[in-house]
Amino acid sequence: MAQDLSELFDVVDGQDAVTGRAPRREVHARGLRHRAVHAFCVNRAGEVFLHQRSLTKDTFPGLWNSSCAGHVGAGDDYDATVRRELDEELGCRPATAPQRLFKIEARPETGQEFVWVYRVETEGPFALNPAEIQRGGWFCPPDINAWLARNPGEFAASFVFLWPQVRGRL
Repeated sequence: MAQDLSELFDVVDGQDAVTGRAPRREVHARGLRHRAVHAFCVNRAGEVFLHQRSLTKDTFPGLWNSSCAGHVGAGDDYDATVRRELDEELGCRPATAPQRLFKIEARPETGQEFVWVYRVETEGPFALNPAEIQRGGWFCPPDINAWLARNPGEFAASFVFLWPQVRGRL
């Protein structure tokens, strides 16, 4: 199933205040500021779940990314979005609320997205949504570091930017 390019996003200013709404297609084509979340699922062994994006995604198809990520829809907020994305992409409803780690200002590396980054404690198992995810797996941070250093082109640009900031906080 292809991405819904008509999905509405809030367009925001440099302080993350809503200034209007536009469809996904326009937001991405014009590089407008908007909002997103990234969640990093961590298990008791300290491994991090990463996923390979579906080939039908409109940005970074087939590349590896955080456990789950998604846009904040028009009128939604970050915390509700991360819970929705965990459920929609991974079939995950964690026992404890996702923990906010930090917020990134909109920038080219995130596709002009303001991003709240979350830590989620979970063991899985997951029910991966094939419209969103090709496959996924648990990886230890040193292996992710080596993989990223060896093959950065296998990862979404936002992951390449976020991982150095996240890995010490998981």
